[in-house]
Amino acid sequence: MISNLAMVNHELPFGEVNIKGLTPARRLIKEKQKVVVVMGATGSGKSRLSIDLATHFANCEIINSDKIQLHDGLDIVTNKITPDEQRGVPHHLLGIASPFLDFSVAKFCRMATLAADSIVHRANLPIIVGGSNSYVEALVDDYSTFRSKYECCFLWVDVSMPILHSSVSDRVDKMVGNGLVEEVRNLYDPNNVDYSYGIRRAIGVPELDHYFRAPNSDYETREKLLQEAIAEIKANTCDLACRQVDKILRLRNVKGWKIHRVDATEAFRKKGKEADEAWTKLVAGPSATIVAHFLTQPHGQPYLKHKAFRMPFKRAPTAAAAAAAR
Repeated sequence: MISNLAMVNHELPFGEVNIKGLTPARRLIKEKQKVVVVMGATGSGKSRLSIDLATHFANCEIINSDKIQLHDGLDIVTNKITPDEQRGVPHHLLGIASPFLDFSVAKFCRMATLAADSIVHRANLPIIVGGSNSYVEALVDDYSTFRSKYECCFLWVDVSMPILHSSVSDRVDKMVGNGLVEEVRNLYDPNNVDYSYGIRRAIGVPELDHYFRAPNSDYETREKLLQEAIAEIKANTCDLACRQVDKILRLRNVKGWKIHRVDATEAFRKKGKEADEAWTKLVAGPSATIVAHFLTQPHGQPYLKHKAFRMPFKRAPTAAAAAAAR
C-alpha cells in the first residue's frame, strides 16, 4: 500500500518513480494512507505542480478542491485544466456538478473522501489540488472519515504578491482573448440578477452584468463598460489571491499545519525557457523531493532532511512536443 513504502533509491536516474513497485514495509499496525495536498493562491501554478508531481511519481490521480471548478461549464472563466494539460493524469471532482446548484462543503468532503478511497484502492497516490482552502480545511478536519484514514503532505506554491498580481492581470487578458466574454454571455440571463449560487459566483460572471445590460449603447459606452468589467475581474482576482494566502497562513500559524512553502516568485519573474528552468529548479524539483521523503516515512515520523535530487526534474512533454519528437 502507498502508506507502507520502502525508501526510494535516490541514486537512480530521476524519471518516474513507480509507487506500485516499491517494497512494502512489514508492520504490526495499520498505517494511514498518504495524500499530497497542493495549495496556493489563484494563478500561482498549483495545477502545473500537481501535473509535474503526478507525471514524476507514477500511478497518481488528482482530486480537484476548487469549489467553482466543481461545477460544469465556463471552462475559460474558471480556468479549468484542459485535457491536453492533464497529460493523461486522471482527474476527479472536476466539472461534475450542475452550474446552477451549490456544492456544499459537506458534499465535497464525502465525495473527496470516496475519490481518495477509490484511488488508494487501486494502489495509487491521491493528489488534492485547488484554491478553496475552506473546503480543504473541512476535509482534513473531518476525523470521522478522512482524517482517520489519511496523512497529508501539504505543499504551498507561493508567489510574491506584486509579481502574482501582474501575472493575474496578464492571465485575465489572455482569458478575455480566449473568449471569456462570449462564454459568460451564453450564461447571461437579463431576468436573473442573483450571482450568489453555483457557477454564477465565479469571478468573471457578475462583473460583466452591466456590460451585457447595455446592448444598444453606443460603441464608446460599451467599450468603457467592458474595460471597467475587465478591471474589476482583475481586482477581484487579486483580492481573492490575498484572502487565499491569508487562509494558508492561518492554517500554518494558528492551526499548526505542517505546510511546506515553495517559492515560485523567480519562475514568474522570468520568461520562456528561463522561466521553465527556474520552475524546475525552485518549485517542481524541491516539491518532488519533499513528496518522496513523505512517501518513504512511516506514519508519525518526521520527514528526512530536505535535499535536492541528483538528477534534474523532468517535466512530461506536452502532446504537441511529443508529436514533434516522433
